[in-house]
Amino acid sequence: MADLQVNPDLSIARDVLATEAAALSALGESLGAAFLAAVEQLAGISGRVVVTGMGKSGHVARKIAATLASTGTPALFVHPAEASHGDLGMIIAGDGIIALSNSGEAMELAAIVAHASRIGLPLIAITAAAQSTLSLAASVALILPPAPEAGPIGLAPTTSTTMQMALGDALALVLLARRGFSAHDFRDIHPGGKLGARLKRVRDLMHRGDELPLVQPGTTMDQALITMTAKRFGALGVVDGGRRLLGVVTDGDLRRAMGPDLLSRPVESIMNPHPRTIAPEALAEEALREMNSQSRPVTALFVVDTTGMAQGILHIHDLLRAGLA
Repeated sequence: MADLQVNPDLSIARDVLATEAAALSALGESLGAAFLAAVEQLAGISGRVVVTGMGKSGHVARKIAATLASTGTPALFVHPAEASHGDLGMIIAGDGIIALSNSGEAMELAAIVAHASRIGLPLIAITAAAQSTLSLAASVALILPPAPEAGPIGLAPTTSTTMQMALGDALALVLLARRGFSAHDFRDIHPGGKLGARLKRVRDLMHRGDELPLVQPGTTMDQALITMTAKRFGALGVVDGGRRLLGVVTDGDLRRAMGPDLLSRPVESIMNPHPRTIAPEALAEEALREMNSQSRPVTALFVVDTTGMAQGILHIHDLLRAGLA
């Protein structure tokens, strides 16, 4: 461990992270009226947010555009060098522009800046130079606080691009909150991958109809166990004639009730009358959290509507198959 503490590679890496962390802290402290003005202008547009930048700032701009779009603010990236060769046609009345340039003097941005002025678009500059060409042309300039680039030579864009990206994230998530963009909205535009699985609704994954292990009160445990074993969920629902869930029997309940008279007892004497359930519109992520409750983990949840009617059942294996757990 002592050798690791003095390892030169780790020393450089830790210094890089400390330098960037300090810059982000300074950036947070610097936010004020200009940031609020930028939010107001971006929230007020009827079109899309066009994000642009050259070089490393361009790579950051692509990411900011993607983050905006994925959090409910329509956005796209326009390459500044392509803008003067026809891509200015992608920027129209009603749009707003975020332009990134650490120096504020990237000549490739000139066509977009002029176009924004010509058709009256809000232009938000993200730059470290308050008196730069870009800053002075912008409707709002977000000035990055002074901070050294990280690393032994202090020249490669590191701290500056980290601050640009973080500031883009801040804008995107403030706009998300302004729009009332919810987890359900997020799910609708992220249907793929593990993230999509976590945001599926319970009704998309649950078993229903004849698949449900259901019996009515008065059923003796010998018959109830046949149903419970055949359906293979490790749980049994007890419902009234209107299919309202009255209670649940689990493998754990059976172990606790084990005795010579178990098979002749009515199912309602074994069931838990206050089982944990989940709503069909709940997110699969919520179901997983409920199943993994520290107090008493379970492997299956009955799905009930607002009237207590049994609509389905969800097993941990369903979440595994969906790529969630």
